[in-house]
Amino acid sequence: MVDSFGEGLERALEGVFTRKPPQSAQAQMRFLVKQLKGTRAVAEVLGVSQRTVERYVAGTLRRPRQDLRDRMGREVAQRWQPQVRARARARAGSTDGLVIYTRARFGYTAAPGTTDDARIRDITQALPPEYADRLFTAHEQGATEQQLQQIAADGLAHVYFRANETRAHDLGVQITDVEHIEIEL
Repeated sequence: MVDSFGEGLERALEGVFTRKPPQSAQAQMRFLVKQLKGTRAVAEVLGVSQRTVERYVAGTLRRPRQDLRDRMGREVAQRWQPQVRARARARAGSTDGLVIYTRARFGYTAAPGTTDDARIRDITQALPPEYADRLFTAHEQGATEQQLQQIAADGLAHVYFRANETRAHDLGVQITDVEHIEIEL
């Protein structure tokens, strides 16, 4: 399964929850209705009719289709424990940073006479807080997957490939063909 950096950031924030989000369809719908202040807003967000939302809230419908179940879970996770998520994001962006586990193709731009052939690498690397802050800020502002990849590539270039600017000073790094990505706070 190919992951994206945006999904990885969301999953990392979900990992800091202090309580589990609602699991049943009825509990998820009730939570969303409360958060969005009405069944009409929930229906618009989920792409279903208002009556369908009302049926889930009442408990007459219990088992949503897989695509609806996925959308409900995603919407609940995005809205669950916002203060906990905000604290974790602030801590990562100011003091802790984050850890990236990835398998991707890394390409390079370097001085003439050096190898710049892209190749698949498995990398596990802690990124400093400034890169965590840049990633979260860009994600919150709706950055594209390529932009998030470039921020991560800049961070990995600084810490991993250039060893905190002690070698390969002019080495540029690009990430393509992401096969797997995990991010931990």
